[in-house]
Amino acid sequence: MTKPAVSTANGDWASTIDRLVSEKIASRIAAKDATIWGPEAESESAIRLSWVDLHDSSRPLLAEIEALQADLRAEGLDRIVLAGMGGSSLAPEVITRTAGVELVVLDSTNPSVIARALAGDLQRTVIVVSSKSGGTVETDSQRRVFVKAFTDAGIDASSRVVVVTDPGSPFEKLSADEGYRKTFLADPHVGGRYSALTAFGLVPSALAGADVADLLDQAAEAAPALQVDSADNPALVLGAVLAASAGRDKAIIAAESSDIVGFPDWAEQLIAESTGKNGKGVLPVAVKGVHAPELHSTASDLVHALLADKANSDVPTALTSGSLGGQFLLWETATAVAGYLLGINPFDQPDVESAKKAARGLLDAQPEPETAAFTDGAVEVRGTDGLLDGVDTAKGALDALLGQLADDGYLAVMAYLDSERDENLMAIRPALAAKTGRPVTFGWGPRFLHSTGQYHKGGHPQGVFLQISTSESTDVEIPDRPFTFGTLISAQAAGDAGVLADRGRPVLRLHLTDAQAGVQQLISLLDAHDKSEASGR
Repeated sequence: MTKPAVSTANGDWASTIDRLVSEKIASRIAAKDATIWGPEAESESAIRLSWVDLHDSSRPLLAEIEALQADLRAEGLDRIVLAGMGGSSLAPEVITRTAGVELVVLDSTNPSVIARALAGDLQRTVIVVSSKSGGTVETDSQRRVFVKAFTDAGIDASSRVVVVTDPGSPFEKLSADEGYRKTFLADPHVGGRYSALTAFGLVPSALAGADVADLLDQAAEAAPALQVDSADNPALVLGAVLAASAGRDKAIIAAESSDIVGFPDWAEQLIAESTGKNGKGVLPVAVKGVHAPELHSTASDLVHALLADKANSDVPTALTSGSLGGQFLLWETATAVAGYLLGINPFDQPDVESAKKAARGLLDAQPEPETAAFTDGAVEVRGTDGLLDGVDTAKGALDALLGQLADDGYLAVMAYLDSERDENLMAIRPALAAKTGRPVTFGWGPRFLHSTGQYHKGGHPQGVFLQISTSESTDVEIPDRPFTFGTLISAQAAGDAGVLADRGRPVLRLHLTDAQAGVQQLISLLDAHDKSEASGR
């Protein structure tokens, strides 16, 4: 195990760090002082600070998880599917990928993704359904379809469902009523994006085969250095780099020279959802390695936060190192510090609900799809008012959107597709970054709605938005619901675009009438075939 460390380059944060030390921010966070972020945040902060000592408080879970895993293995049940969104899926994904064990992460409503998960060997399958309340539409729908699939296969569905939820939640009651295999209760005083070391992170990861006891040991080893009021505290240093670099409100996050797999995506959600509100925030841009154009940009609004050994440019940089458990705790503490420096509450997410409400409204109303402005090949094109004036090609539409990109702006690509089948679409991220000279985020929908979706609506109003969707050739029914997965993902895409448009954000919507042909058309449009960053993020 290695303790977390942060070194810096090309910047001076000494005065900010000295202020944090003098105000005892680190020790006050460790003591769960809810007053740090101001009176308006105090009520929320008071019930969201238990993450600081999860390396101790989560240990009683280990014996329960180990016992269940042994029983499942004895029954030949070794295929673990996780139904979860946001922090409920991103942390287990990093943990299991880093450990090299297999976990089927189901954080999509795309019918193709759902069908592929259902097509696995159900005789070996257990589904872990993770939701604080049980009311999250994605996870509830995934639970329903798996229960039906088990039943149709002659399997006792209740014996194959493991629940992770908050105590006293409607989901805890449902689990008891349905007789599900096991219910794990997470600490209710931890928000989803800080929940890596709660039952939400530990249960699916351990059932898949990861050593989560070691993960807690790593965090325990890291904790003392993150709780001390010292200029050498790595969390104070990282927090200062993220939030106290004058005019630099976009953090490029990459993992290079690290054994931790997929960490930037987890950090992206943590930072975006924690800081992107009240017109403020730090936009995290998760990229793949040293080839990302943003890592070679000298734009005045960028900082770099890298799991790496050295800086790649003259941009202000934080270089972090250490074990995965330590990194979880380091970045959580640094994000709380950044919230303090920005003057915002890092524990609420006021704008996430807006897209959910819009999607629910569309599901209830079942409106006809908005007529396309025009169709170019396999791409139907729609856009916010005025964006497509005088435009009749997909290339022209993209150019029109990019024409709205300000010198301090960013582009968000939001792909409501199949992240495995359509993985090569990610080649357009670095291609667009190179073309525009601006940061480009890439999110799979609806997963990103629980992540950067908060920043899109609540952070700096600098974004322009490219939404890519499709209609799958085969839909999947949701038992006892008046809508299908295809209807659900369409409503989520349309609802999110509508909320962005209502807030004055430029949105270009490209709907692929044929997913494979449309993806290739978009890649060809940007000549993105050879962008090496596209693989493996």
